[in-house]
Amino acid sequence: MGNNVRTILLEKSAFADNDAAADALRKKLKDQGVFLVNVMSSPGAGKTSTLTSLINRLKESFRVAVMEADIDSDVDARSIAKNTGVESIQLHTGGMCHLDAYMTETGLDAVNGGLFDVVFLENVGNLVCPAEFDTGACFDVVILSVSEGDDKPIKYPLIFEKCDLVIISKIDAQKFFTFDFDKCVENIRMRNKDATIVPISNRTGEGIDALTTYFANMINKWKEN
Repeated sequence: MGNNVRTILLEKSAFADNDAAADALRKKLKDQGVFLVNVMSSPGAGKTSTLTSLINRLKESFRVAVMEADIDSDVDARSIAKNTGVESIQLHTGGMCHLDAYMTETGLDAVNGGLFDVVFLENVGNLVCPAEFDTGACFDVVILSVSEGDDKPIKYPLIFEKCDLVIISKIDAQKFFTFDFDKCVENIRMRNKDATIVPISNRTGEGIDALTTYFANMINKWKEN
């Protein structure tokens, strides 16, 4: 564990029916009591920094692991391992811009996912392809930074329609950008009436405690029900 980061090369999924594979994976995770969280965003929105802030709080109460998906590098996996000390592996997608259920299960097997209470999957950084493939996760998260603009939910509707939680990151920098928080919430609600919305700043710590409490409740609920 810790700084020993392994890299797993993922090949194209052998499952023709990804939805069926995803449902089977969720059932397996439910039986194991593992809460798998799929984290999606544009590049630079703050996935790795948000996970670092969150994991350093959750690891006091839960067994946590992270799977970092990327086309080639292992920068994020090494960053997570160094700054949190939890088990972290890198998933290389071989040029593909998404993960599917088979790829996700391959990563879970490599990290021995059944040994953990929660596994975070940091998906490939874009707002298009990851939304189109069910990873088999128990919970889907989209991170939207204020630097991207409040109209992202309109431009990329599918990913916001499918998510359970929207994290609005870098909220401390709102004054430097043309970003209307209320308008952003309105745009999210146009796509998804039920998603939880949590504003945070990894720099100042604003909202991180609330986010941690939210995830702790979700993990416990998954394990109990």
